[in-house]
Amino acid sequence: MANNIRTKQALIIVAIVLLTGFLFTRPIKGLVKPKEEAAKPAAMADQTATAQPSLEEISSTAKNLISSASSKEITVLENTYKGASGAEKLAEAQKLAQKWEDLEQPAPSALYLEVVANGESSLANWLNAGNRFLKAFDNTQDSLLQPNMLQKANNAFTKALALDSTSLDAKTGLGITIVNGLGAPMQGIVMLREVVEKDPKNLKANMNLGMFAIKSGQFDKAIVRFNNIISQIKATPDAYFYLATAYESLGQNKEAIDAYLNSKKLAANPTLSSFIDKKVAELKNKR
Repeated sequence: MANNIRTKQALIIVAIVLLTGFLFTRPIKGLVKPKEEAAKPAAMADQTATAQPSLEEISSTAKNLISSASSKEITVLENTYKGASGAEKLAEAQKLAQKWEDLEQPAPSALYLEVVANGESSLANWLNAGNRFLKAFDNTQDSLLQPNMLQKANNAFTKALALDSTSLDAKTGLGITIVNGLGAPMQGIVMLREVVEKDPKNLKANMNLGMFAIKSGQFDKAIVRFNNIISQIKATPDAYFYLATAYESLGQNKEAIDAYLNSKKLAANPTLSSFIDKKVAELKNKR
């Protein structure tokens, strides 16, 4: 039984890793056992306290991931930003945030959005920064940068909620950061459930509740959640993918195959398609 559980968890982790980068809502970072989950917030906090890379360091690292021409464009914008002040500096920070986002580098983009939010504190600015920090948290494989991005997302959503305590977007974002390590997971789940109670068709909150159900091994609940998302909110490739993962974990291979194929059809991503083709072949051989 223990081996079967570990095998299912391994399959889920592999599937989620493959999904990251193809799809656009929050993925689960991995499966954590209850004792590990309890210890995770403290470990995450310790890492965040010791790892505070500067904007310059993060931008320098990101420049190594883009073309030489794009790097030169960024440098020109950075020089203009450094020489500006007041409202002009914030405008230049916004330009840099957008440029980095266009180049698919969310970490430096998020840091510039944080500059904008600190300069002009508004609900929209803090939500933009928080969402971009979550995206950076999702996309980075840097174990030191991850907790930093998550902490900054938490801070941004906390400030957004302070400006508008009724903001469901702020509460959703804050709940996601808590579930992922900045507090007791159930505290974050309660926040997400409160969002869904007020807005039953909130895609982000529902997706994260479904993903947490998978993470905690509650596959039946995950299946109900993702089927509801698909039928009542939006049939997305990631919703189908997680649905397939939950079905597969319960040994319901026919249902898993159907869901995987729907994910492939909607995503139209060559890498994901290749993975799903192999997965479907494996599941057919088990029938």
